[in-house]
Order: sequence, then C-alpha cells, then structure tokens
Amino acid sequence: MVHHVQKPASVVAQVVTPASLAEALQLLGQFGERAKAIAGGTDLMIELDRGSHSDIDCLIDLTRIEGLDDIRPGGGDPVSGGLILGPLVTHNRCATSTLVRRHALPLAQACLEVGSPPLRNRATVVGNVVTASPANDTISALMVLDAELTLQSLNRTRTVALVDFYTGFRSTVLQPDELVTAVRIHALGDDWRAVYVKSGLRRAQAISVVHTALACRLDSEGMVSEARLAAGSVAATVVRLPNAERALVGQSLTSESAVELGARVGRLAAESVNPIDDVRSTAAYRSDQLSQMVERAIQTVAENRQAEALPERPVTLAGSTRGRWPSGPALAADHTPGDVISATVNGKESGGPPPGDGAAGSLLDWLRQQGLSGVKEGCAEGECGACTIHLDGMATLACLIPATRAHGSDLTTIEGLASSGQEVAEALCGLQSSFVEHGAVQCGFCIPGFLMAAAKLAEEPGDVATGQAAVATGMAGNLCRCTGYYKITEAIMATLGQKVSPRDLGKDEGGRRHERVR
Repeated sequence: MVHHVQKPASVVAQVVTPASLAEALQLLGQFGERAKAIAGGTDLMIELDRGSHSDIDCLIDLTRIEGLDDIRPGGGDPVSGGLILGPLVTHNRCATSTLVRRHALPLAQACLEVGSPPLRNRATVVGNVVTASPANDTISALMVLDAELTLQSLNRTRTVALVDFYTGFRSTVLQPDELVTAVRIHALGDDWRAVYVKSGLRRAQAISVVHTALACRLDSEGMVSEARLAAGSVAATVVRLPNAERALVGQSLTSESAVELGARVGRLAAESVNPIDDVRSTAAYRSDQLSQMVERAIQTVAENRQAEALPERPVTLAGSTRGRWPSGPALAADHTPGDVISATVNGKESGGPPPGDGAAGSLLDWLRQQGLSGVKEGCAEGECGACTIHLDGMATLACLIPATRAHGSDLTTIEGLASSGQEVAEALCGLQSSFVEHGAVQCGFCIPGFLMAAAKLAEEPGDVATGQAAVATGMAGNLCRCTGYYKITEAIMATLGQKVSPRDLGKDEGGRRHERVR
C-alpha cells in the first residue's frame, strides 16, 4: 500500500477565479465532477498535495466574488429571521461578529477552536461543513442552532437542514454542480442559553477528541422548554442526541439542580453513541469524555456562565482588514500552467507562472520560485507556521493557498519586514531587533514565521495584544523545533511594550503554572 506522502501531487490544469456567483455555477455545470470549488482551501490544498484528486481538471476559486462573505440578519430582527452566513465567511469573521456572538454564541466559540489565527483568516465555516468530518468543530454548534443550507446550481436552488446534509462519513447530499451559497441559523434570543465544549489533545491546533454543543430554552419559571444537544467525533457524522434532549425538557435549570441533572443527561448522551478507537482516543475514553462534557455544559448554562470563555476581542492577526478579503470583478482571472501570476511582493511587482506541472501549486512554492527563501516549508499542512506571510493585510499560511490567489494581491514575506537599502543593523524592524536582543533567534528555520505572526499581533488594538495569553494565542500556529518559547515570548512582549519576568512565563493570570499552548 502506498502512503499518501509517497503519491505524486494531483495535477490540475486550470484555476479559474470567476467574477460572479453565476459564472462559478456555470463552470460547475460545465465541468461537473471534474471541477472543485475552493474558498479557504485549507483541506483541499492538502488533499491535492497528497494526490487525492487525480480526476480534477479545474479549480474554481470563489474568493474574489463580492458579497459572499456577508453575515446578516435573515429579516429585520435576527431572532425572528435568523442569521445568514455567506459561503466565504471565515472562522475569524464569525468569532468577531457582533451578530454571531450575540445570537449564536456556540458558533463563535467553535470557530475559535479551529486551527490557529492565520488559518482562521482563510478557513471558512462552509468549508468546515462541506468537508463533513465528524471532528469538524462548527458542525455541532450549527446543529444546535438548527442550521439550514442553501444549495444552488445553475438551474435549481434547494434548502436542506444540516442534520439531513450528511449521508455518512465525509459524505453529503451536495451534487457536483452545486455550491452551498448560504447557511441560515436560528438566532438565539434572551430566553436561550447555549455553549460549545471541546476536548482536544493540546490547547491549540487540536483535532477534536470529542466536541459537543448544547442549547436550552427556558420558560419564565426557569424550566427547560426546548433542548438541543449535538456531539462530534463519536460517530460517523456529527449527531443530535434526542434521548438526552428529552431528558432535559421540563427540568428546572438552576445551579442547585444542575449537578444531578447533568450527571443523568451526560450518562444518557454517552449511551446514545458508539464511538471508535483511533489514533486520538479509545472509544471508552470518548464515551466518558462526552458524559462529563455534557454534564459540565449543563452546569455552565445553569449558572449562566456560557459566555465566560469567549474573549471579548479575539486575536485575529488580520490587521486593519476586519477579516475581509479584497473582491470584485477586476480581480477575476483564468490560469493555466503557462500563465503569469502577477502580484506585489514586498512592495515590488513580481510575476511568474504557477509552480509545478499544473496550475494549482501552492503560494509557498511560488514565492520560493521567486527567490524568497525566508518562507519555509515545515509541514505543508498548516500546522507549523513556518510559511506564515501577510496576504492583503492578513497573516496567512502560504502552504495552504493556491499560488493563483496571489494574482492582483499584495504580499509581504520576512524579507519585507526590514527596510531595504540600509545597513543590516539599521534595516531590521523593531521586532527583529528585539528577537536578536533577547536571544530568541535559534536555528532560524521557524523564526521567519514567528516574526510574521508577531508583526500582525503588534497591529492588534492595545487591549487585545496584552499579556502572555494574547502572545500565546497569536503564536499558537507557530512551532519551534528547537523548543524554547520563553525567549520568543519575551522578545514579542518587549516589542509590545510589556515586561514579564522569566519565572512568570508559563503561568496563568492567577500565577498557577500551566501547560503551554505547544
């Protein structure tokens, strides 16, 4: 059996960036199963690199179509009309959206559990839904929000409830000529309490061992009149747990009653699933985790503490963009292997064909093809951060972006942080000098990615980029092979105008020693 790393990458002959949704649907109708739509691309680019799509002739890049990244009320009032998310809404956009945080709290919480800030700047909620892994964080949150999907092709439009969208492990009812063009969610009013809970093997960039979401509607006497409970990584698809839901209805949801109620409903939840053993967990551990997580979720909503874990202003590393990518017909394009990709790189016009044999090579490879060796390939899976760059003002991971997406864009790599035409000592930006001063530069392989992420952290508002927690979040997507995050943290905090004692590094706000993000 050939391992995926031994397979040659899939060769895609054409990448089209349409100017409109109608054009995208026309292309899907034309190519059918020989085309794939790409938005964030954080899963698809890995699959292409592993040779999983030898039958694909065309990628359809949706990211330049205007209006597809909107989050808006479905009517005049979000509670009555729900919320509508476009197919290009990213996880960071959701996590920072006032509408989502106010009326769909579990979704905002789930979005912050996906990858790292640079990955969340690209990865979309719809992409998470369509990939259809039972470990995908946002699906359980969307299920308790009674989400519905709008599926559109050139000749038809249909609406499918999210619970009916999945037909099995990583399989859905989506047809080759269809796109998910909208997600409508039931907005929660003041009579609802809801929360998302995840168990992972580390504190960041962790695939879920188990994830669950709970939503309870309370009547005027504090009794549960409606309950929704969903769980992921415990079956072939994310599932609702009707037995546990029924056990909640009619119960008093107070902090005094929540302990016994939570334990009973947690046991029912665990009895309702049949998880598997895999590399992340045993089935028995998953069942036990689900029971405890449901119990704690019930206690959390009973005490009305569901919003405590959500940062008021999350770290996004999106600069001044507010998480929105440039779009419009002027950015439409059509690339085949010989066509030039033109971009502004580190303030200079650059151009060159897509890397590799096809048209869908990565932006990382294209940048190195331009002689920019500071951008490194560490994992090619978006987990190490060695290829972090700034694309149109946001920190992103070049290994997970098709090179054609750079066409018409403004990019900055590590080479662009320094000032050109000056002596090296004078050219270094303040952040680079701080790394030198604090001894944060180790072997040098991962340091460019740390610097690129930290440069965007320095652009966050002062009340966001404050303290070790913000630095840990901002650097959560960057791994150091030499270890030694302490000096890196010191250098970044010094740049932000903050001081920290080495003995305090690795402690939380209460002074307790805790496991580091890495």
